[in-house]
Amino acid sequence: MLYRLDFTVEYDATMQQQGLLGIWAEEADPALGAKSAGVVVDHWKIVRERRVLAIVDVETPDALDQILFDLPIMQKMGHFVQVDVKSLRRYEDFAADVKERVGRS
Repeated sequence: MLYRLDFTVEYDATMQQQGLLGIWAEEADPALGAKSAGVVVDHWKIVRERRVLAIVDVETPDALDQILFDLPIMQKMGHFVQVDVKSLRRYEDFAADVKERVGRS
């Protein structure tokens, strides 16, 4: 199943920018490893925002939940990270469905 993940990362007044960058640096290796393994289709950092978008391919919603729990950024500062999750449908499948439905009259 494909999902779009939209991570928004905040931090409180006690955390310095270097602390946040350190956690993101730690997060980089697992994120890039997940891409090499095919779990992450691709990911992007939104310019000038503390946001990262990812498209992931996992078997079940349970697997996605478990992966999110294990991310370093979630373990260290999860209460400052919002993740908007949307299930995705391949456009090719949608297009075939629509074409079939148009033929029904």
